[in-house]
Amino acid sequence: MTLFSYEIFDAVARQGSFNKAAQQLHLTPSAISHAIAVMEEELGFALFTRGKSGVTMTSYGASLYPAIRAVLNSDEALQQSIARLNGLEKGKVRLGTFSSVCTHLLPGILQSFKEQFPQIEVEIYQGTYDDVKEWLRSGQVDIGFLASSCQEEFALTELLREPLYAILPADWPTPPEGVMTPALMSQKNFVVQGDATDADMRRFLKKYKIGVQRCCHVIDDMSNIAMVEAGIGMSILPQLTIKDCSAHIQILPIQPAEERVVGLALPRPAAMAPAVEQMFHHIVDFCKNSAPLH
Repeated sequence: MTLFSYEIFDAVARQGSFNKAAQQLHLTPSAISHAIAVMEEELGFALFTRGKSGVTMTSYGASLYPAIRAVLNSDEALQQSIARLNGLEKGKVRLGTFSSVCTHLLPGILQSFKEQFPQIEVEIYQGTYDDVKEWLRSGQVDIGFLASSCQEEFALTELLREPLYAILPADWPTPPEGVMTPALMSQKNFVVQGDATDADMRRFLKKYKIGVQRCCHVIDDMSNIAMVEAGIGMSILPQLTIKDCSAHIQILPIQPAEERVVGLALPRPAAMAPAVEQMFHHIVDFCKNSAPLH
């Protein structure tokens, strides 16, 4: 198989569709279908299952995909190294991130990066903590933003520490001292997100053995805040998530104080392509030189 056939396989796997892969690679759907058929004949097994809603990888295709991504990543690194030797700053960087970083931190990082390195292409993938970890494992992203509460096997380069806050409906009684404690949270109605999204809140509740009533299950930060504003229940969110929040809610500090640590993870720290290395150091420097969160 050729490098181009690997690129076709990768495009179909990412897009889940021959038509979308064709658009990405500026080919016809029939050319994509033919290329996959040739690969399957050469390999002796099916790579994708065709259906009305698109295509999905077979177990054979899924097993092969990490190796194909490794080949493509190596080629990208080679091309970027050649470009650097020629005095050029080119290449592509793929970032995996979660909601609050994507909304409140990443725009400033990308703007300043593009000013310095206009020839480097940047691709963004937003998802949950678990999504970012899976993208790092499969090689779909070169750099991932993660919280220390769920870093698992990944070494984390710390970027920032931010306190956790309790957010309450506006008409709930405000604690006398203006702070929320584990005792005050006990058995309250809580708005929660999935395990892969609000690991920081779940770790806090587990640490202090706080029993709560999980009355509302949402999948993103904005829905979480909206449900609290509607009076459904309270929640716990990191400072970055409620930065510039205009919702009519109470935002109270927590005692004992808890924080979320946000950092960068790499799939292969020792094998960063030049463009990836530029982005990694740019993010670290940007966060180091930025004003603290308030």
